[in-house]
Amino acid sequence: MRYVRRELERPLAAAARRFPAVILTGPRRAGKTSLLRRLFPAARYFLLEDPDVVMRLRADPQGFLDAVRPPAILDEVQNVPEVFAHVRARIDRNPRRTGQWLLTGSQEAPLMAGLTESMAGRAAVLPLLPLSVRESARVTPLSGGYPEAVARRAAPRLWFSSYLQTYLERDVRAVTAVRDLATFRRFLALLAARHGQVLNRSALAAPLGVSVPTVSQWLGVLETTAQILLVPPFYENLGKRLVKSPKLYLADSGLACHLLGIDTAAELAKSPFLGVLFEGFVAAEILKSQANAGRRRELYHFRDEQGLEVDFVVPGRGGAVELVECKASRTVVPEMAGPMMRLAQAFGSKRARPVPVGMHLVHQPSPSGLRSPALAPGVRAEPWPEFLGGLR
Repeated sequence: MRYVRRELERPLAAAARRFPAVILTGPRRAGKTSLLRRLFPAARYFLLEDPDVVMRLRADPQGFLDAVRPPAILDEVQNVPEVFAHVRARIDRNPRRTGQWLLTGSQEAPLMAGLTESMAGRAAVLPLLPLSVRESARVTPLSGGYPEAVARRAAPRLWFSSYLQTYLERDVRAVTAVRDLATFRRFLALLAARHGQVLNRSALAAPLGVSVPTVSQWLGVLETTAQILLVPPFYENLGKRLVKSPKLYLADSGLACHLLGIDTAAELAKSPFLGVLFEGFVAAEILKSQANAGRRRELYHFRDEQGLEVDFVVPGRGGAVELVECKASRTVVPEMAGPMMRLAQAFGSKRARPVPVGMHLVHQPSPSGLRSPALAPGVRAEPWPEFLGGLR
């Protein structure tokens, strides 16, 4: 598969010039290994899923690392978290030598726990998510962004099936003791059917015959391994009673389509899930743009008890706000912008000083290439390739 240039390359190279260690986190098969091996071709490579490597490292970590001449790539370090203490000791002997240790991990929360104790101040931590629209024009709501799935766009079913099996057998069992994998598979399918809905743990637990604490634990596993997005509600004193639960999305739209049995663009176009799949695709792309730019995650949804709902609220600098409404339609009409305009008015009336409020109606592109007519003052109707391609 041809390598695709990643937007994180520049921040990653800069971090390696400033820190003794760099840790690249993110979901399995997002391209972490390929990125490190491309940027640092002289670094020695060790896969910490290789049984022989793991055995030697656990039996004699000092001897193993003594034989390593940095720079070195230690791939999937969450499998041997005790390596952090030994790497830290080597960093402390010569803290001014930068770019010596390049580590990857698929399970972010356990990995971060080890970092807090062992590598604080010694390592830059960067997240790598699957490919974005800005990185590859082959990324679509149907394909999602996993590099191998994008490369197999004509027949991704086998890849996603294999990915789920690997994910269940490795990552899920590594993070928590899920005893009934068959029920966990049903749980994943149920999440796909609830894609884009406000999270209701009781409604997820009942069909599976499990407890709410079990559902909460499983959701934690999925969030830990970057398989789901929980988009929290936007809180601001707007004089409204707000829905306070997050919205739930599978993090990759291609995986969501697979779990829903959608294999072709024609099937997706006819699916009752088209709207929420499109919405989740846009959400994931916004978060990818923030991560690739080194910014913190800031994405919210808005819904009040009177029925006013806007898909996404993205805070900007100086109190500015971008409102995003997603419509999986090629035709847009002024009524689609109504909720954003009402919310923008609420911002203007409740804030002490006016701040910029951008409004974006993101829709499916027209095959003819014709632009949508103006909807209302301040509202931009943008085909999704244009909107997502312009994210910064």
